[in-house]
Amino acid sequence: MERREFLAVAGGVVMGATVPATGGRAVGRSQTPSLSPAVFTHRIELLQEELKRRKLDLLVAEPSTNFQYFAGYNPGRSERLILLMLPAAGNPVVVCPSFEVERIKRNSAVSDVRGWEEQDNPWDVVKTVGKEMKPPRRHGAGAIEPTTSYQSYLRLIDKMGGWDFIEGTPVTERLRIIKGPEEVDLIRRAIAATEASIAATFSQLAVGMTEREVSELLSREMASRGSPGGGLVQFGPSSALPHGGPSAGKLTREMVVLIDAGSRIEGYTSDITRTIWFGDAPADEFKKVYNLVHDAQTAAMESGKPFTTQCQQLDRLARKTISDGGYGQYFTHRLGHGIGLDGHEPPYLVEGNETRMENGMTFTIEPGIYQLGKFGVRIEDDCLMTENGIEVLSHRPSKI
Repeated sequence: MERREFLAVAGGVVMGATVPATGGRAVGRSQTPSLSPAVFTHRIELLQEELKRRKLDLLVAEPSTNFQYFAGYNPGRSERLILLMLPAAGNPVVVCPSFEVERIKRNSAVSDVRGWEEQDNPWDVVKTVGKEMKPPRRHGAGAIEPTTSYQSYLRLIDKMGGWDFIEGTPVTERLRIIKGPEEVDLIRRAIAATEASIAATFSQLAVGMTEREVSELLSREMASRGSPGGGLVQFGPSSALPHGGPSAGKLTREMVVLIDAGSRIEGYTSDITRTIWFGDAPADEFKKVYNLVHDAQTAAMESGKPFTTQCQQLDRLARKTISDGGYGQYFTHRLGHGIGLDGHEPPYLVEGNETRMENGMTFTIEPGIYQLGKFGVRIEDDCLMTENGIEVLSHRPSKI
């Protein structure tokens, strides 16, 4: 493969530079847990308040990001039942295989871990714990974590006599949609690692490389910074597919390169897209489209106000900018989504979402223009709603 210099005209990327996290914190090489037990104690207290406010007595969750949010650890799912049971009053309990008790105690913030033996029915243990947590002289009212498997739901209903259950999205979503300072710090660190990895990947592009090879390079760069992740790598016409690549397509000169990447620090994600021109001079239409996408992103970022702006209003402003520029039909997806323990989570910046932005919400703003058979441009940055408006947590690229 021929190595060559190239002009990163879109993205303002400093090739090979390590981007420090906000506040001067360097990108770490490890993921030593930084969240204290007090964080999870506070989260459980807030959950219990939310359950009582909704007249609920219990939340149950299989391993998931919601399990991790409250317990500080996600042990993963298998054919063996692991279940977190969080009552509105009293201490949480994890039900798990007996051989997993020590692992979960060492890694989670829950101290009451009940084991079941391989030859036994794990739902009998769940039934026992449910009896302990059930309020006296009435049916208990429980909420089920929304990603719980249908099989577990059926067995829960069968075994938990005296309980009525509802789907628990309103409970967990309300708590997780507002990020605490410790969560924002982890997101900032993930952003820093991702930005540095994208810059390092761009600096190593060479004619003849395939999208798959660049994708593998990107993942290695992230792993080297202690922030595992990866992303989409799309060359030329492939960049016009919002969720395309990577494929075996090869890089040539005077070509668009789009990288949409995310990595994790202690489970918290980043999500950043950069689009550049690989070559000596960008085409005029590329410059026009790129700058229009940048203007659309600016329009949304400068308009957001806490407790006033609806999610759909940000989408409308960005979409109007692109439509006024003559490319409205090519902006084919929502403006953005929340980020946190899940790469895509509420709030969603999309038409029809009347949710008002609040302090502590973290989300992407990622307008794009995608012309099939030609090229696509997306610019995606990670943001935080503050009392003063939208703070951009990542380092925005410049216009061309």
